[in-house]
Amino acid sequence: MAKTRPGKRDIDSYTIRGTNKVVRAGDCVLMRPSDTGKPPYVARIEKIEMDGRNNVKVRVRWYYRPEESIGGRRQFHGAKELFLSDHYDVQSAHTIEGKCTVHSFKNYTKLENVGAEDYYCRFEYKAATGGFTPDRVAVYCKCEMPYNPDDLMVQCEGCKDWYHPACVGMTIEEAKKLDRFVCSECSSDEDVKKPQITFSASPAADAKVEPKRRRR
Repeated sequence: MAKTRPGKRDIDSYTIRGTNKVVRAGDCVLMRPSDTGKPPYVARIEKIEMDGRNNVKVRVRWYYRPEESIGGRRQFHGAKELFLSDHYDVQSAHTIEGKCTVHSFKNYTKLENVGAEDYYCRFEYKAATGGFTPDRVAVYCKCEMPYNPDDLMVQCEGCKDWYHPACVGMTIEEAKKLDRFVCSECSSDEDVKKPQITFSASPAADAKVEPKRRRR
């Protein structure tokens, strides 16, 4: 007679091995990659289950780093940027190394201090096709690129657009010393009004939000 397969049951939480950190469904975690030379994978836990032998597995939805996507990393992708993919897996809970936080793009740009476990996501990614949602985002500067929160930008007092210092012939050091900035188009307009500018804001503050594992 065949043995009955041990049943599985959902559990509310799991304590990461070797730590006192508890993870639950909905939490984002760092998971050990198969290649020790790679950074940890990032995933969102969808469900935690235990079998009759107390083995714990987690169903996860993977985040992809830009370099792992079909299009690869582009200039406007930040160092801490991730894409929420439609790629799901079931993994041993023992591969979880720690917890992390994946912020919305807008909330990430408001962080005063970015920690090692802070990431952000502004796109959902279809792993099979390389498609992104949203497929259109706000662009800035002469180069017409989406905002990269790692890059310093200056805002024109006239048109209110944001510019990379290099795109307007400045170094980053020069840009940091500016009290005000007027782009070349606005500086040629004698009628432009020049209100005072503050540099505490960023393009993400009032813009539209843009656009590891086993491979399938």
